[in-house]
Amino acid sequence: MHNNGIKSTTLLVTSLSSFLVPFMGSAVNIAIPSIEKEFGLDAVSMNWIAAAYTLSTAMFLVPFGRVADICGRKKILLYGLAVFALSSEFSALSNSGAMLIASRIVQGIGNAMMFGTIIALLTSVFPPEERGKAIGINTAAVYLGLSLGPIIGGVLTHNFGWRILFAINVPLCVLLIALAGWKLKGEWADAMGEKFDWKGSVLYSISFACIMFGFSILPSIRGLIAIACGIACIPAFIVLELRTKSPVLDIRIFRRNPVFAFSNIASFIHYSASFATGFLLSIYLQKVKGLNAAQAGFVLVTQPVMMALVSPFAGRLSDRYEPRVISSIGMAITTAGLLPFVYINADTPLSHITTALVLLGIGIALFSAPNTNAIMSSVNRKCYGIAAAVTSTMRTAGQAFSMGIAAMVFAIYLDRSKISMENLPLFIDSLHPMFVVFAVMCFCGIFVSLARGRTR
Repeated sequence: MHNNGIKSTTLLVTSLSSFLVPFMGSAVNIAIPSIEKEFGLDAVSMNWIAAAYTLSTAMFLVPFGRVADICGRKKILLYGLAVFALSSEFSALSNSGAMLIASRIVQGIGNAMMFGTIIALLTSVFPPEERGKAIGINTAAVYLGLSLGPIIGGVLTHNFGWRILFAINVPLCVLLIALAGWKLKGEWADAMGEKFDWKGSVLYSISFACIMFGFSILPSIRGLIAIACGIACIPAFIVLELRTKSPVLDIRIFRRNPVFAFSNIASFIHYSASFATGFLLSIYLQKVKGLNAAQAGFVLVTQPVMMALVSPFAGRLSDRYEPRVISSIGMAITTAGLLPFVYINADTPLSHITTALVLLGIGIALFSAPNTNAIMSSVNRKCYGIAAAVTSTMRTAGQAFSMGIAAMVFAIYLDRSKISMENLPLFIDSLHPMFVVFAVMCFCGIFVSLARGRTR
């Protein structure tokens, strides 16, 4: 097949896959009250429908990124789509909360296989001068999925029930597998023949699972113990990886490659500072402003729509200009978008909130695609899978840390009580220190982003 044909097919398959996963994730969040009602779930079980998926994704991203480098990136993406389709079918057929949570764990593994390889496959196929544009379009597909998920998910759940959200994945995944199998000829496995590091993979997954699980149940003592156990595994993992000939994660890359190291740290900071905003504003708009779920959704959709519109442009910019400059400008705009929420109160006009969300959307878009371009352009071909997986892991870890900060501050201000009319002033008070922390983190992140050095 002609090279342009391979490029366009790769972009189509990876962008549709990148749309599908966040679309379903954000749609399922809207459907959780319906699932809770059908199965009679308690708050902890309800939380695990979302948390089990995120946790298993984070655990397996890096190991599958390495498997893709060794066995072939296209192959692992296709297997990931198949696992995602099968687990979606079992989710749709679930007859209990336990079965649904188990299906979501398997679905997270499928997601890890896909997101550990999508950016690696794009980087393998597109030359450096076109890479930013391709990553920008792919990033836009992710944000489009996030934007449309709550709206379409809400309509589908209301009219057909929550099971339809899982069922529609099956034909879409089958279609993508058929398209890739038919049109996408060839394979990309630049570390073929190298051994897979099972010991390192198991230790990595245990460590990451403990840390992620700990953040999900903060500020309980169990959460702190789990985080401590996860952190305690890290030195053993580092020693093991330094001694292994073909490590699952080459620790030396962080020391040798400042662009890779600082870009990933910047990514973690950026997601930690921005991710919880949508969750907090959803509660604020419904509890404080009295909007219903659909009205709140239409206010909040401002941010991902801006992200989807600006991402392709940001990606193209990073092909022409130094990515660290574009990313750092993006982080500065994100900081500016977070600052208005430091002063939020019951009388804050909706126009102020939407303006801040527009700034956040532009800032996140200008940061994300150029930052990913910088990471992928800083490593050699045989490390594309692992680099893409580390990037996705930093995003997931940042999201978990962001929600962990929110959970801790809520516990201090609200002491585990439900948000009600009586304690709304306390809820509003709790938002101020959260957004101060997020804004300060993001401001510091600008300098981490600039410290990475030149990509070209």
